[in-house]
Amino acid sequence: MMKKFLILFLGLITANVHAADFSTKAKSALLVDYDSGAEIFSKNSDILIPPSSMLKLMTLTVLFDEIKAGNLKLDDKITVSKNADYNNKLWNSASKLCLTAGQQITVKDAILGIIVLSAGDASVAVAEKLAGTEDKFTELMQRKANEIGMVKSSFGNASGLPNDNNLMTSREIAVLAKHIIHDYPDIYPMFATKRFEFTDSQTDWCKDWNRMHTLNYNKLLFSMRGSDGLKTGHTDDGGYGMVASAKIGGRRLIGVINGFKTSGHEALAEEMKRLLTHGYKTTQTKTFFRPGDVLTKVPVWYGILPEVEATVADNVAITLPKDANFKNIRVLARFDKPVAAPVVAGQSIGEVVIERDGDVVKRIPLVAKSKIRKIRLFGRLFKNLSVMVWGD
Repeated sequence: MMKKFLILFLGLITANVHAADFSTKAKSALLVDYDSGAEIFSKNSDILIPPSSMLKLMTLTVLFDEIKAGNLKLDDKITVSKNADYNNKLWNSASKLCLTAGQQITVKDAILGIIVLSAGDASVAVAEKLAGTEDKFTELMQRKANEIGMVKSSFGNASGLPNDNNLMTSREIAVLAKHIIHDYPDIYPMFATKRFEFTDSQTDWCKDWNRMHTLNYNKLLFSMRGSDGLKTGHTDDGGYGMVASAKIGGRRLIGVINGFKTSGHEALAEEMKRLLTHGYKTTQTKTFFRPGDVLTKVPVWYGILPEVEATVADNVAITLPKDANFKNIRVLARFDKPVAAPVVAGQSIGEVVIERDGDVVKRIPLVAKSKIRKIRLFGRLFKNLSVMVWGD
């Protein structure tokens, strides 16, 4: 019964809090609470739409995994191929870092180029560094997407340039955003970078280009307190898109807008600010427990220790309308005792249930905080004997 609740994603809680009196002209939009996963606003959030440069977040995610695994460092070098050369017609009207074939750039510059300047040429350079070809890299993107629950998304390139296979839903873009914030805490602050000037240009034309292009396309960073990422996108056919996160008063929201026909990135940022602000004004979130908090101790059968500390796999939190109270909320930890050794850290050993007025609104796996080894054969025989004699 517990297995199906082992991994929770954004939007999988039944007590959604739809914010009233809000509308947007965007084709698709979603607003969720980071801690509770509650859906505050949704419009066509499960339809597949070209994500334009928001797709680069998946390119970065594959790269971040390599850094997290220790396979790459920020000062490692990436060699630029002809595919990523600014003379390639692909980059004539596209966002770019203005790279030259044979040039070497650092992993850090590639990341900042993609985050701040939406550099498609840097995305291709990263793809070829990690997979040899961009086509093979899209397979890594697809694999990673499936791994974190983005089962609808598909990828045709690493840059987000128009491609029939580049399709994502607003809900799955939000899933990706939460994954980045949660899984790469040491890297995520780079998304708040407002200005980046690439100074290692190889031609005079590129030097001029990079002197003129330095400010982040994410204009929300300049206009909203608490905004700290993530990515914008734009194509002539698809319009403007943005996935953004803000943290105010300890509470984080994630918003997605896509297919928004507007006049530029400033207007896009204003629409996102309006969405996020509405979420903060109309809803509230209470977090009861976070991963790492010890909720209880569960007896261990045949363990070298008699008990294992139990924590949660995800935040135990609930989002309600601003004028609601939390008096009728009950949080229960349920488990079958004892759990048999050996116990592995992160192993599901029960569940935490949030109830409101007697109705279950969320379930979160209760997991072991640490591993407990099994006692040796002699110890197990002694334990059996003690149970028969003392019933202990």
